Amino acid sequence: MSILIDPPRWPAHGTLFSHLVSDVSLQELHDFARAQEISSRAFDKDHYDVPQERYDQLVSAGAREVSGSHLVRSLVSSGLRIPAKHRPEKLDGILLTRWGRTLPSEPALGKELLELWSQAHRFYHDRVHLLSVLEAIDQLAQGAVYGEELLQLQLAAWFHDAVYEGTSEDELKSASLARKLLSGILDQRSVSTVSELIMLTAGHTPSDADNLGRILCDADLEVLARPEPAYQRYAQAIYQEYEHLPRDVLAQGRIQILETLIAKGSIYGTSRGKQLWEVAARENLNRELILLRGWL
Repeated sequence: MSILIDPPRWPAHGTLFSHLVSDVSLQELHDFARAQEISSRAFDKDHYDVPQERYDQLVSAGAREVSGSHLVRSLVSSGLRIPAKHRPEKLDGILLTRWGRTLPSEPALGKELLELWSQAHRFYHDRVHLLSVLEAIDQLAQGAVYGEELLQLQLAAWFHDAVYEGTSEDELKSASLARKLLSGILDQRSVSTVSELIMLTAGHTPSDADNLGRILCDADLEVLARPEPAYQRYAQAIYQEYEHLPRDVLAQGRIQILETLIAKGSIYGTSRGKQLWEVAARENLNRELILLRGWL
């Protein structure tokens, strides 16, 4: 076990807090936290915040005492450290700047969407996911999509999980919201295109002729090809969104999704997506399947 804890020196809520991390895997960190009955709500992207009254108990349970600087260095070298741009204090500014380049005439709409993406029940389908999809679109659309089509693609990204309730109706409700809020801002043809693109993210099966659909779906699935520590973080966030389910039910549902992706001839529809992400995504999915089958 490689669980690390730094001294309780971080003030909040009338007490001092320590950071609890693993320099091996998020799975190890979550398993330790669960065994010590630390609430999942204390998890903040790459660490748990634990109050000083728990410090001695956690050390006795096996957490290794290190300095704050040692803890940060270990987290960075493990690959589990969250990039600064994905921290809440950075995300709003970055995303609103991007929105201002996409639809500068509608700043209030950008803020409304950002509020939806910031809802407390979101662990994966949040602002980090939105930014990641937009950045992946940048990669896939560069030199291939311009003007009105690029606008449609970017707006589809902003709206594609704007409604997230963890049900099969999410994409339909998000598409409906896009039609409602974009009518009168875009022409009807563009509104329809944005809506159709959003609906594709329900199954990620665009036609070969649908260039925009293939780009959006690939961007939405880019997370599957992250380096292993980042993929672990993604998977754990998904599990948190469904923590209300029994573990075996969650595992069965997740296995079905992953096996459907693996069974496809290619997970990604664009040539660039295949080149960048196909091999790594399949490796990650197969590793997660081994974990999930162990839960059963």
